[in-house]
Amino acid sequence: MQLSEKALAISPSLTLKITAMAKDMKARGLDVVGFGAGEPDFDTPQHIKDAAVEAIRIGMTKYTPASGTLELKKAVCANLKKNHDLSYGPDQIVISNGAKHSLFNAFQAIVNPGDEVLIISPYWLTYPELVKMAGGIPVFVEAKESNNFEPLAEDIEAAVTERTKAIIVNNPSNPCGCMYSQKTLENIAEIAKRHDFFIVSDEIYGELVYDGKKHLSIANLSDDAYTRTILVNGLSKTYAMTGWRIGYTASTAEIAKVMGSYQSHATSNPCSVAQFAGVEALTGPQDEIEKMREEFNERRKLMVKLVNEIDGVSCVTPMGAFYVMMNISKLKGRRLDGEEIKGSVDFAEKLLEKKLTAVIPGAAFGADDFVRLSYAISRENIEKGIGRIAEFVKMLG
Repeated sequence: MQLSEKALAISPSLTLKITAMAKDMKARGLDVVGFGAGEPDFDTPQHIKDAAVEAIRIGMTKYTPASGTLELKKAVCANLKKNHDLSYGPDQIVISNGAKHSLFNAFQAIVNPGDEVLIISPYWLTYPELVKMAGGIPVFVEAKESNNFEPLAEDIEAAVTERTKAIIVNNPSNPCGCMYSQKTLENIAEIAKRHDFFIVSDEIYGELVYDGKKHLSIANLSDDAYTRTILVNGLSKTYAMTGWRIGYTASTAEIAKVMGSYQSHATSNPCSVAQFAGVEALTGPQDEIEKMREEFNERRKLMVKLVNEIDGVSCVTPMGAFYVMMNISKLKGRRLDGEEIKGSVDFAEKLLEKKLTAVIPGAAFGADDFVRLSYAISRENIEKGIGRIAEFVKMLG
């Protein structure tokens, strides 16, 4: 029997082998330092957990509206207004099972077979697969490290065709940690307006920005940008709620209605208990969030300092999220035990094998000259792990 061609077109994760190796080593009792974490290492704040317990106690365990509860939608609207000066109504919000699900809904709502979606590279590895699931064609636009991983207007313009349906803006970025300037966002919005395509703005790391910076949503720039933007966010990163699976979109009411209808047939509503707790996350005390951000900032500065002290590798300073892209291009072609380091996958596999340290190959993000390190781990492990990386680099002939 023949399986679905669409399903078979989905690429396997380049990180699976590294992840499996690291898990196996840890299971055998080896002291593995893992820089692969895509989630905060902090626990969900207690008041949010207490709200979930209360939800169960009072019987908030039934179906909710498929696109989310009115209470949570109102809380999202209030949060977007307070933190980003964006005005949305509840009919413009769709609550989903995490931001990844929100992105899935967005592409299903706007992409037709053969439509092209611009993806700025380096990119989160799931973006191309979500586009392909919707029948679309990923088109990559390289953003260079020399420009702090911000895309140039001329490169975006050159990638646009009559089939372009949308562009994905991930700001701040996973894997780069870069935060786009207002000028870059204005360039993207102007190109989208001129060629009449959607903007899918993934802002899941929007509250994790540093050095006194403030996140600017592309939907803030103009009425036109607001109308053509599907804003994607969630509670996972900001509130250390990755397992709770609450994401959301903010868009026009027309698009929201389509996404809500699609979701009603695919998953129905997100977890009722998690939605109840989500209201508390957005409307309750925010002091724990600031503490987490301050700790991430200290780890960020430590990691950047230590990486740039290693001869042969380097990194630019990220302005948001909790990732560093370490440039290993000078190490390509060097050898270890007679085997050539041809790219980021070889580097990551050998590093794990020789120094029990796990990083994510940049090839997974369309950037083979880099590996991604997460600083969502303790300062102690940052120092230990980067010390091991320094030792490993010295081993290369």
